[in-house]
Amino acid sequence: MRFAVILASSLLAATTALAADAYPTKPVLKTSKTVVDETIVYPTTGPAQVKADIVTIAPGADTVFHRHGVPMFAYILKGTVVVDYGDKGKKTFTAGQGMVEAMNTTHRGTNPGTEPVEILAVYMGAEGAENVIPMK
Repeated sequence: MRFAVILASSLLAATTALAADAYPTKPVLKTSKTVVDETIVYPTTGPAQVKADIVTIAPGADTVFHRHGVPMFAYILKGTVVVDYGDKGKKTFTAGQGMVEAMNTTHRGTNPGTEPVEILAVYMGAEGAENVIPMK
């Protein structure tokens, strides 16, 4: 009986190790705050809705000044983007970095490089909520 328990434990450990090797994970981000230290708050305007876009910023180009009406996870796929948060300063993000973008702080992204920037933007909101709110 004792041998069977030891054998079963060894097999379980080996199976777990093989599974981890088959699809390893690399943590990108775990947070309850945005990049400018705002508490993440989900909208309650309607049924939950997740939307994912790949945003491309041309070399030397800027986004419009904007805010987000829902939490937005961003993952930089390619290039470098500098985001201006006004009186909260500027932050630089490079390929392989993830963050939760500011919601209530107006900001604008700039591509200072010579190649396009590509950002995976995942909006975690609700039907009827505005993902991006351009500021005039």
